[in-house]
Amino acid sequence: MPRRQQISAWRPRVPGVVEVLHARLTEHAYPMHVHDAWTLLIVDDGAVRYDLDRREHGTPGDTATVSLLPPQVPHNGSAATAHGFRKRVLYLDPAVLGERFIGPAVDGPDLADPLLRRRVGELHTALAHRGGELEAESRLALITERLHGHLRPRLTTTPPPPRGLANHLRDLLDERLLPGVTLDEAARLLHAHPTHLVRAFAAAFGIPPHRYLTARRVDRARRLLLDGLPPAEVATAVGFHDQPHLTRHFRRHLGTTPGRYARNTAPRGG
Repeated sequence: MPRRQQISAWRPRVPGVVEVLHARLTEHAYPMHVHDAWTLLIVDDGAVRYDLDRREHGTPGDTATVSLLPPQVPHNGSAATAHGFRKRVLYLDPAVLGERFIGPAVDGPDLADPLLRRRVGELHTALAHRGGELEAESRLALITERLHGHLRPRLTTTPPPPRGLANHLRDLLDERLLPGVTLDEAARLLHAHPTHLVRAFAAAFGIPPHRYLTARRVDRARRLLLDGLPPAEVATAVGFHDQPHLTRHFRRHLGTTPGRYARNTAPRGG
């Protein structure tokens, strides 16, 4: 019999860490989505397969591999075997690494580094207990330095390509996260045909505009739920019509309801 799905998440009082997530999943598959934070992932049991920037990757449950997924780059995720997987995830503020490392992380998100893997595990242990904030900050500093060591050699001096229509639409969606924007309105603002907008966005990011917007809203909802806001209030605060609307998309993205997600939040006492 498959093991029961388990998810716990919380927001620690540690600068640079915006969320901690521990999960054991069997059948749930994450759809294509984005985060506004860096995703630092270790798998303790089983294996995960995922697509990032249209390239397939896999993260085994070993003592050496750490996966680093950059912000604003769509990805999915699912179990690589029928037994599922157990993972621990840190969502790091974008400023912890900076935008210049997004490209290098896309090119090689899976890092084989036993020391880094051990340090990430130690940081999770520190974050699981109240009163360990200084230790957690110290461990995060060492992890950030190690990640810089992996990513910095991959930096290139090639100038980035000019920002295209898809990037402008993404900026608009980010600006209108709460009220949203209709396709016709976006087309008028960006001086493009609606169909061309959808195709350009999907071609550039591998996800249609409406799914990008939904994923960003779910991401924002997670933070507010962990801050203690009730699901009904969170739903309207992030742009969903009502709580059932939030619940439908939240379950699809995370495999659980907003209420259950919020109930499994607090780390243990000191």
